[in-house]
Amino acid sequence: MSPVNARAADADADSRLSAEPGGESCQFRVMPGTSRLAVALLLVVLSGCGRLIPNTVPPSGYTPYAPAPNPGPSVYVAPEAGVIDQPIDSETLGRVQRATQTLAQCEAELEAARVTFSPTPDRVNSETCGLTAAGVLGPDMGTTARMAPSDVTMTCTLAAAVSVWRRQSVEPAARELLGSDVVEIDHMGVYACRGVRTDAGSTSRASAHSRAAALDFSGVRLRDGRRITVAGDWASGTPESRFLHRIRDEGCRIFGTVLSPDYNAVHHDHLHLEAESGRLCR
Repeated sequence: MSPVNARAADADADSRLSAEPGGESCQFRVMPGTSRLAVALLLVVLSGCGRLIPNTVPPSGYTPYAPAPNPGPSVYVAPEAGVIDQPIDSETLGRVQRATQTLAQCEAELEAARVTFSPTPDRVNSETCGLTAAGVLGPDMGTTARMAPSDVTMTCTLAAAVSVWRRQSVEPAARELLGSDVVEIDHMGVYACRGVRTDAGSTSRASAHSRAAALDFSGVRLRDGRRITVAGDWASGTPESRFLHRIRDEGCRIFGTVLSPDYNAVHHDHLHLEAESGRLCR
């Protein structure tokens, strides 16, 4: 090709390039058939199109990519999350009831507080007896006090109420009044398919025990070896007696029904702690 024809070809190739310099960037369109000479000219043009890559130092805290949004927990969290670790006040009973309206809410509360609870299938044992929204209450990993006997089957609502009572009443009262930690909480059981007992005998009205909704507390064992019992210390007028009366009174703010030796002779040796909607404290 002659020099004249070469220059004509390059000029024609250049016509297939377009550059639009504009402040901080340039845009180019390279058409098919562009010659090597035209590409070289393009590189020269690029060097004068302003800053294509900023050369300033990024500001403090700058990240090139925004962090992915937190999707939140993958399981249901109860609206009243944290009820087990809240101090006892006039609203405690209501908080416990709202936080345990469904089994899912109740389980979330216990899990958040590190209380071991293993749900069991619902079952009907008789016309008035059975289990609904219940499970096995295991160790509370946030405390030192353990239930004896351990691994007790009860409603989830009762498990939550017992957990509040243990952390917010029994343990602090023992340290304050008795100068020692509680290591064991003794009880007489939860589930029993029977009627309500009175001083005159059993009645036909189903007890909360027939639904695993009540715990019969009998006493505690302390780290220093002492054992405090409702049967032996309730009326003694000692610090042990004051301890038992205090946890009874505080229990009335947590449980729907609390019955003590002050109620009748049937309860001379235990506190009946019932996590249902009734309101009776004696």
